[in-house]
Order: sequence, then C-alpha cells, then structure tokens
Amino acid sequence: MSSSNFAVESYDVDSEEGVKLHTRIFKPRDDVQQQQQQLSDEENLVIVLVHPFSLLGGCQALLKGIASELASKGFKAVTFDTRGAGKSTGRATLTGFAEVKDVIAVCRWVSQNLGAHRILLVGSSAGAPIAGSAVDQVEQVVGYVSLGYPFGLMASVLFGRHHKAILSSPKPKLFVMGTQDGFTSVSQLKKKLKSAVGRTETHLLEGVSHFQMEGPEYDSQMADAICNFISSL
Repeated sequence: MSSSNFAVESYDVDSEEGVKLHTRIFKPRDDVQQQQQQLSDEENLVIVLVHPFSLLGGCQALLKGIASELASKGFKAVTFDTRGAGKSTGRATLTGFAEVKDVIAVCRWVSQNLGAHRILLVGSSAGAPIAGSAVDQVEQVVGYVSLGYPFGLMASVLFGRHHKAILSSPKPKLFVMGTQDGFTSVSQLKKKLKSAVGRTETHLLEGVSHFQMEGPEYDSQMADAICNFISSL
C-alpha cells in the first residue's frame, strides 16, 4: 500500500455544546482528480470510523491504517477525534453518550459536505457501542461494522446502556472479533446477538486477542472484512 494511492485532508467539524472535532478524510487519488464527477447513490458510500475509548488513550490515529487501506481500495474513509481526544475540544465522558452526538455530527457533516447518500459506520473497541448508538439516528447510515465490541460483563458496566440501540436496529450489522478477545467471549457475543434484529453477521479471528486485533498487523484484514460487507449491502 502506497500513500500515493490516496490523499488526506483535515477539517474541524462542529458538534453540540460548541465542541470542535478534528476530522480527517482519506480520499482515493482518482477521487481527487475527479472531484467534479457526479457519483450515483450506489457509488458514493463513505465509511466513518469511530476510535477506541478516549479515556484510555483512544484517538483517530489508531484508525489511520484501516482508513488508508480503505482509501487505497477506492473508498472515502473518515476518522475523527471524539470530544476531549487528540486535537478535538471538549471533555471525554466515561460512558460515551456525549460522544454519540459527535458521531452524529460527523455523519451529518459528511452527508452535507461530501454528498454521501450512504454511510457505513465502523466502531473499534469502545467506539463500537458509541457508533452503534448513532446508527438509527442518521438516515444516511446503511450499515454497521463492529471491531471488537466490548459486550463482556466488566465493559458492560460502562457501555451496557448502548447495547439495545444496535441490537434493535434493523440495519445490517457485522461483528468482527478475535476468539481470545479478553473483554468478550465468543459465547457472550453469540448470546447477545440472539436478540439482534435484522441481518446480523459475525466474523471471528481464531486465537486473536482484543488488542492484537487493534494493532497495525490486522489493519488489512479489518479493511478486507469491511469491504466484503459493503459489497453485500
């Protein structure tokens, strides 16, 4: 993968409470050259990625590898720092409910400024419950991918109130997880997904831990899983 395959642009997006979100768009080079080309609804899908728990150091830089891979494959990918993370203003929250407003704000900005008629929301680790709570609040979101959703008992103390939103959403969902996740067991994942509405798929990585899967060596596999899911939408 070469950076010559894509370009990166930075913007500040306004969220609620006066928060400014530092946002990056990873664009395929062809897109840069053909900015004036009118894309159809089918083609103009944008992927918005939500980073892991900001209170544990999560920020958009952790998603640079996946976003780069997606842009190299021809997709526009958007990353951003939620409130209190990276270069964004505001204060991070413990349970992630204020951060849901940030996801919605970025999705609306993407829809208005990139002409995105279809958005795929992708959440990594604690970003997965936060993204999941935004899915049905943005009309343009057509699907959802979770990379290591923390469904386990301890994580549920913080993020348990987000579960219902994504499990009750009729929009297509893909849950990617390592079988040695540490926060969520395979049996816990399957038990949770029994109550899920609509099309729900899983993609399990044998013997892979939660933080391994977040690492750069799995960026390409994560991008492939996302692209395969998009092709089925």
